[in-house]
Amino acid sequence: MKHRRLLFSTSIAAVLASPVCSVAQISPATGRDMSGSTLTVSADEVNLTFHADDAHGLPINDLKLDEITIRDSGKPPARVLAFYPMTDEPIRAALLLDTSESMFRDLAASRAIALQAVHRILQGPGDRATVTEFGYVSNLRQDWTVDQQVLKNSIASISTGKANPLPGTALFDAVFRACFYGTGKIDHAAGGNFILLFSDGEDNAGQTTLAEAVDACQRANTAIYAFSPAPSPGVFSTGPRTLANLAEQTGGRVFHLDDSAEGIANNLRAIEANLRNQYRIVYKPAELKHDGSFHAVELLGPDRVARIQVRSGYYAPAH
Repeated sequence: MKHRRLLFSTSIAAVLASPVCSVAQISPATGRDMSGSTLTVSADEVNLTFHADDAHGLPINDLKLDEITIRDSGKPPARVLAFYPMTDEPIRAALLLDTSESMFRDLAASRAIALQAVHRILQGPGDRATVTEFGYVSNLRQDWTVDQQVLKNSIASISTGKANPLPGTALFDAVFRACFYGTGKIDHAAGGNFILLFSDGEDNAGQTTLAEAVDACQRANTAIYAFSPAPSPGVFSTGPRTLANLAEQTGGRVFHLDDSAEGIANNLRAIEANLRNQYRIVYKPAELKHDGSFHAVELLGPDRVARIQVRSGYYAPAH
């Protein structure tokens, strides 16, 4: 089988699974269900989800295990325990809207895209979403619900001021809370968990680091898709790099908040396609010490795959 190195759109995090995640057992040789039995994923086994596109950007949903090569810290896994497609799984969306001073002029655009996202992406009967505004603090505006109208009303009511008792933005705090207390609690093993983040990427007020926010989302199997305004001309900002890190390290992407109407619609369709068409692979690494070290993960695929969107690493248990 000929394989080639794929262009990854993301960079850290196949997370080590929690000890109580059950998945359908698939034969590593055939990729087929082995009679509906289940397996319990231990803390020493890696649970990785990924999405594959062809050269036209269309999802590929018929990959077989023997077409995929895995490298964990440069080594093949000791054993693949499960491999299966996940199509049209329920989506869990945490919508985070930045209302800090630097985003005042972009709040209307953020609300408009968030409303479109609710309408376009949350179509399945099991899809749920929550809405949070953040600045210096985070305010949960709407807890998990399947009701699109309730979500839209919550988004439309967001304005500046309520999350800004003091100047500054606690972006990493908001992301951490959305994963640790949100998607990580409602369905940590789901394949359709994601944060839809509207922000310029500035963080200057929180207690959480970038690494801690990323780790919480990796453990909750949650990708971050961000919409960000273009930086002001002549003004240096670390925001774009921060958003790129959040997206790359959790399996998401960054889009332009000021894109055309057609571009925004295409971006939302791309997000939905990624979430509705995924694969899950569970494997036991060849070497895994409980030392907290980082393991880079790489997937190689056949020539018919143009791109794989995947989280490509994880931290080993610390003890």
